[in-house]
Amino acid sequence: MILERVTHPRWLSNTWLVADRDGGTGVIVDAGGPVAPLLEQVRARGLRVAWLLSTHHHPDHTAENALLKRETGARLGSHELEAALVAGTDASFTDGQVVAAGGLSIRVLHIPGHTAGQAAYVVNDAICFTGDTLFRGSVGSTTAPGHTTFADLRRSLVDRLLALPDAMRLAPGHADPTTVGEERATNPFLRVLLGEEPAGVERAAYGGQQVRLIVWARDYDGGHKAWIRLSDGTDLTVPGSRVTRRDRSG
Repeated sequence: MILERVTHPRWLSNTWLVADRDGGTGVIVDAGGPVAPLLEQVRARGLRVAWLLSTHHHPDHTAENALLKRETGARLGSHELEAALVAGTDASFTDGQVVAAGGLSIRVLHIPGHTAGQAAYVVNDAICFTGDTLFRGSVGSTTAPGHTTFADLRRSLVDRLLALPDAMRLAPGHADPTTVGEERATNPFLRVLLGEEPAGVERAAYGGQQVRLIVWARDYDGGHKAWIRLSDGTDLTVPGSRVTRRDRSG
């Protein structure tokens, strides 16, 4: 199986190309660009691109959809809850649906939290494209446009993605590939979710209110991501830039 990616220099978003073989069939996952080097790979490998698969509707993952559709003739697919937000969608997918593309078998996983219709795509039971739900060492936020809840994110991480085999390769929407096993063992957010590490107790400020800082960890962009708990018990994952740390007690 062939796997290639390009990364947008400003957004740091990944556009992935996966194919069954040289001269065979491929799909592109997300379309933040840049497009030119990806199309060079398609031509050099003699690939037919059957599908352009969208994990979610945010512009850093959809900006080049129209161009890629025009250049490759691929159909654009997204989860049924996201389809109205992804311009040019040709097919809306449901959870568990299997899409065939040459020698590729692609299973759709609904993993809401970061957005309501966030989808992951498991290809040939070997690699999972996780969008903005799970990154190497971090997780998606639950405050982005179209988000749902932390409870959704927890289920998507623990019950869906961590239910995959530890050897499963993960290709996230930002930053480098990883595996299920590596994230289970080292991801600070997952360690707390799984009860392997204690939740933090540090006080911090978010949106003008005092919060509890459950996890503070590096994010894909070199900054930080925070899991916070509001005074009413609501949990959120937010960019670290929106959190003011008050002390380091506990």
